[in-house]
Amino acid sequence: MSRTALRYGVYLPPMGPLGDPSALVDLAVRAEAAGWDGVFLWDHVVTEFPPIVDTWTTLGAIASATQSILIGPMVTPLPRRRPWVVARQASTVSRLSGGRLVFGAGLGADETGDFTRFGEAAKMAERKAMLDEGLEVVRAMWSGSALSHHGPHYDVEIQTAGPEPHRIPVWMAASNASPGVVARAVRADGIYYNPEDHEAAAEEVAALLEELRGAGLHADADAPFDVAVRGNASSAWPDPEPKNVDLAGLAEAGATWWMEGLIYFDPLDLSLDVVDAGPPGM
Repeated sequence: MSRTALRYGVYLPPMGPLGDPSALVDLAVRAEAAGWDGVFLWDHVVTEFPPIVDTWTTLGAIASATQSILIGPMVTPLPRRRPWVVARQASTVSRLSGGRLVFGAGLGADETGDFTRFGEAAKMAERKAMLDEGLEVVRAMWSGSALSHHGPHYDVEIQTAGPEPHRIPVWMAASNASPGVVARAVRADGIYYNPEDHEAAAEEVAALLEELRGAGLHADADAPFDVAVRGNASSAWPDPEPKNVDLAGLAEAGATWWMEGLIYFDPLDLSLDVVDAGPPGM
């Protein structure tokens, strides 16, 4: 398949064997040299596979050590962070990287207690409202627009300021095509489609895009809408079973990014082998 059909990212958890910031920076440098288009980090606070490192601090280090790859959190759970702090963190990484940041945002998950261990909002309805409010704050701060927001979760007064020097695209996380997911995604620059129990198939991507177009999504030649999906397609994995990932079918259905998922319980050397092997579509 054509190398232009998809872009290829490394999608990895900064924990376990990958829970060393120096190792993550080295991995990102090697990914750039091997021809990957992006490196994207999970964003968690606690894990059953220590150690774990902070995503935004690590992204700053990766930004300074690389030249061309896109980088970003995939994804930052905005409801458990102060949106104005995230806006400034993202701004800083964007400037350090020369405009290579992609901001992945979502509701977050609580499998390891990222919310409940710290008394954060755990109910889904509350987190959805916080996500919507938080995105309004983040976007206003990046644009330099004045904002007077008094919502159920945040009170914000922002005066007019200069906009960010680099546009920061927003990708919304989605495990389904619910009305709320679709409504957020059509206001964003992309969607990271990550079903909970399987890898997305081409027909799912096509159906998702049809839902988005029905909700008002329009193609923009200057800022095309990205659709990212994840899985394992690299020939460097030791699994003897064939992967049978239909990368060409995903691209034809409208996917624009393939995220090769590294695993937090695999040895570091195996993750480096996958990275050094380069994108599966090359």
